Amino acid sequence: MFGFDYLRRHWSTPQGYRDVLRVGLPLLASMVSTTAMQFTDRLFLSHYSLDAIAASGIAGIASLTLQMTFQGICSYAAVLAAQYVGARKCENVGPAMWQGIWCALACSVMLIAACFMAGPFFNISNHEPGIKALETQYFIVLTAGSSFALIGAAVSAFFFGQGRTKPIMVANIAAAVVNIPLDYILIFGLWGAPEMGIVGAGVATVVGWVVALIILAVLVFRKKNDESYRVISGWRPNWGIFKRLVRFGTPSGAQFCVEFIAQTWFLFELGNLGRVPQAASNIVFAINGLTFMPMLGLSMAAATLVGQAMGRKKPLEAERASYHTLHLAFIYMATVAVMIVLFAGNLMDIFKGSGMAGQEDFALVRSTGVVLLYYVALYSLVDSANLVFIGALKGAGDTMMMMKIIIVCVIFTLMLPMAAMRVTGLVTLHSMWIIFTCYIFVLALCITIRFRRRKWHKINVIGTPPAQGV
Repeated sequence: MFGFDYLRRHWSTPQGYRDVLRVGLPLLASMVSTTAMQFTDRLFLSHYSLDAIAASGIAGIASLTLQMTFQGICSYAAVLAAQYVGARKCENVGPAMWQGIWCALACSVMLIAACFMAGPFFNISNHEPGIKALETQYFIVLTAGSSFALIGAAVSAFFFGQGRTKPIMVANIAAAVVNIPLDYILIFGLWGAPEMGIVGAGVATVVGWVVALIILAVLVFRKKNDESYRVISGWRPNWGIFKRLVRFGTPSGAQFCVEFIAQTWFLFELGNLGRVPQAASNIVFAINGLTFMPMLGLSMAAATLVGQAMGRKKPLEAERASYHTLHLAFIYMATVAVMIVLFAGNLMDIFKGSGMAGQEDFALVRSTGVVLLYYVALYSLVDSANLVFIGALKGAGDTMMMMKIIIVCVIFTLMLPMAAMRVTGLVTLHSMWIIFTCYIFVLALCITIRFRRRKWHKINVIGTPPAQGV
């Protein structure tokens, strides 16, 4: 009876479970569709060749590192829009979105420039020559097409700011509906299409981004939206809003950069252990995406609700939204962790296909991957606190301290221990994964402490007088 009363009380309260689910469920569905796109990439490539699935992991994360770094800046327009909505300054929502678009266009130039560095970058590794070539090709296609993802993230700020997340869900699901069959067609060369292998997987992903951007643009740039939010008339560069975007968004982007660089280096080191450890780890990270990416939906929901509350100068409401989001996130993560432990072998079997050199090859990959999935199940339980509180602190504008915490954790709990293992000759697959798991635990502890200290209560993001007291 106590549990039912607690649930009923926290369901209907402002920023309660109902509000979190109203904003978060469409975002969770959006992330599920994005995860499906990435998962099917890995799945089809595992059926295509062992080299392709081995190359897709490091190249995909390297490209995602650049994309998410710039997207962290551009997408901060969503937090600005949420705070403007909370402060009842809706006429600034459109201009905030446009500053994100201008930022995305500038970042696109740097993405194109990065494509010319792909060859030298992948030649640094000790990977086999055939895998290096595939890594370079996949990286170039994904990175060159990431411009569409950046612009789409900026345009979606219009809906994020209002907490209207269903249109974002529609756009992402449509992208997945187009991407998944196109993946299969272009990778294997079906129905008259050329057999493009790993390049086809990248092209299909880019087409999905284009589809999502078109749908979002059609839904946003309407006359009725311009009347209240200036989504068309607010297109001009606004230096005041742009400075806030860069000031608070750059640390957010740097946070993604540091995390993905660390993960990229992690996969580099695993690749040096051989094809089987690299392939098994890439498959495990693909499965991990089934837990991580949907959780990003709840993280973005926390950022939106906290942003609106902080715009109203109600930090305690922001706290309430954060904790309710954390409760739901932990329930989800705990369920997924149990499923991973119970069905680890079955999850690995999904990737069994003709692309593996033989039954013995896959048997090694499978047995290795099953054990690695136990690490994922373990750290997934605390990763819920990471994602929710990072989203909440982002919504409050506490991005600079969040960046510092992540940099310190990456250096001292991930990179230095891995380097020490390599110097001492103690590098093994399990020692590397133990270090990675410990890094997730330490980061969750530090982020939680920062959130609970409440220093973010008084941060001023949009220029309104900050909250006085807690």
